[in-house]
Amino acid sequence: MTKKNRFYITTPIYYPSGKLQLGNTYTTVLADSVARFHRALGEDVFFLTGTDEHGLKIQEKAEAAGKSEMEYLDEMAVSIKKLWKLMNISYDKFIRTTDEYHERVVQHIFKKFMDEGDIYKGNYTGWYSVSDEEYFTESQLAEVYRDKDGKVIGGKAPSGHEVQLVKEETYFFKMSKYSDWLLQYYHDHPEFLQPESRMNEMISNFIKPGLEDLALTRTSFNWGIPVPGDEKHVIYVWIDALSNYITALGYDPELGDFDHQPELFKKFWPANLQLVGKEIVRFHTIYWPIMLHALGLPLPGEVLGHGWLVMKNGKMSKSKGNVVYPETLESRYGLDAVRYYLLRSMPFGNDGVFSPEDFVNRVNFDLANDLGNLLNRTISMINRYENGQIPKLDKLLPEDRELEETASQAVENFKDEMEKVHTADALEAVWTLIRRTNKYIDETEPWVLDKNKQRAELDDAMAHLAASLRVVGSLLQPVLTQAPKKIFDQLGLPEVEPISNLNFADIPSGIKVVEHPTPLFPRLDVKKEVEFISGLVQKDTKGKGRARMEAAKEKAREELQNETVEEINYDDFAKLRLIAGKIKSGEILKNSKKLIKWQIDDGSEDGRQILSGIREWYPDPSVLVGKKIAIVANLKARKMAGEISQGMILCAENSDGKVIVSELPDEVEAGAAIN
Repeated sequence: MTKKNRFYITTPIYYPSGKLQLGNTYTTVLADSVARFHRALGEDVFFLTGTDEHGLKIQEKAEAAGKSEMEYLDEMAVSIKKLWKLMNISYDKFIRTTDEYHERVVQHIFKKFMDEGDIYKGNYTGWYSVSDEEYFTESQLAEVYRDKDGKVIGGKAPSGHEVQLVKEETYFFKMSKYSDWLLQYYHDHPEFLQPESRMNEMISNFIKPGLEDLALTRTSFNWGIPVPGDEKHVIYVWIDALSNYITALGYDPELGDFDHQPELFKKFWPANLQLVGKEIVRFHTIYWPIMLHALGLPLPGEVLGHGWLVMKNGKMSKSKGNVVYPETLESRYGLDAVRYYLLRSMPFGNDGVFSPEDFVNRVNFDLANDLGNLLNRTISMINRYENGQIPKLDKLLPEDRELEETASQAVENFKDEMEKVHTADALEAVWTLIRRTNKYIDETEPWVLDKNKQRAELDDAMAHLAASLRVVGSLLQPVLTQAPKKIFDQLGLPEVEPISNLNFADIPSGIKVVEHPTPLFPRLDVKKEVEFISGLVQKDTKGKGRARMEAAKEKAREELQNETVEEINYDDFAKLRLIAGKIKSGEILKNSKKLIKWQIDDGSEDGRQILSGIREWYPDPSVLVGKKIAIVANLKARKMAGEISQGMILCAENSDGKVIVSELPDEVEAGAAIN
């Protein structure tokens, strides 16, 4: 097994100070989908996750619960493993930093750094957040508290957690010694930190201002790994936590150089991909590479700092009371609905906005309508026209070639986007094929072929539908862990080969489908389910939010009742030219916080470009690609953020301020006049 056909992926190890929520779950589901994808390519995969179990917060949590630290941690580890089983996470190892082998090797790593002169003892004075397990300088605080004389007496970390002044003896790592090396490494390996904006942030905010030495130990609590030879110190979180990625593979500096390490380590290190939330990018792309370099070890191929899954009032967190837990969503809507939503709604590198409406619409439109109806119609027609058997694939219809080309392109695009961990784009590639297959039914009209007794053409159409669904099911296997099997079972198909060998034409003939199709995803009652999901938000701050929303609605109603609307005559209205358009693509403008640039098919040869300020409500523009919308076509073109906008997209605004693009039925043609 060579380095080329093996793949090592890691998640951050989670701090078990409370129940994991939907935002935490996203990282692990993302890692699982990537691991499954690389297995589907025929690669040897090692997938690591686990828990970070030392520190003051754990000690305080255990004391508050009246338990020992290990009693508390054992219960939390069981709870987290239960969640990953529920989410069908296919990890190969679950590491706990209280594992004996890990603690022993962390001490060996600390000693090696001491022997090499990278660690020295000193005194630390600074602001510390227990919740974040992180030190901050005064300039790094998001908010500073001062007394009447202007002296700093406290403040808040960027996370919003309170900080406290800490003065204690500590061991420091000489990070500043490696600052120039790290900058050069960034320059030579631009792929190391993704997205690119994260690297610019690290350089501008932390390295160029002067990289500070890192405090490694604490003496004010004892729940941690003792420093060898100086046991009043415990090794502070980051050298302990970060080392898990190599200790899990058996690394130990006591064994010597790379060639003398265990086979598992030599096989899988360096990691191909390390996934982290953007809030801990600094530790994984400044401290971690420096530590690895000091150990004489190669660096990971890529560290991906993904965005947060946020609510309208900010990042999901228990302190804000805006948390949604995955277990409740899974029990009501099924595992695949939750996995699909997380991987489709999070744009690469940016934050994704969770809303009950968006969740329900994804299930209804993407899963129930597009995918579910396609399977249902296909199974029903094969039973009706083919006596329940998939016929032999041929090429008799003019639409066959385009469908096959779309399928081939979908496979290539899916593989390309998954390699880049662009899951939303990878799923859009699959849905492009799903939409094209639904269109194929409308174009070929099997019921007409049957009526006209065009038997060969009808057989050909049915085979193409089954072949397309086989490709769809195969591509979805890394993302959805249940629906693909249901697709294959209903089509009567055996287990498919890895994605690397996926071929549209390999659909077997003579296979019997089930007699009665079963819905993959039942359609949801929008009003009922939106209300249910809204009710999942933590109640401690939800009441205040609802009160503000109701007050805003009441104010809007009063303004509407008191508003004097200026009427226009028909001639004024007739000046507007409203037409139907089809969204071909959408791109977030990097130099604007609000604008999305849309390419619109308006029935003309060249189409048009329209800019709209709806990024807050559509952080992933791809959700509207392929949709028919209404546009004002004769609005004078204007320049915004350096781009030309040639019209306006019609939207509706709810009383809570949510903006929704007005969609038209699919049968409306691009360019059709709206009267």
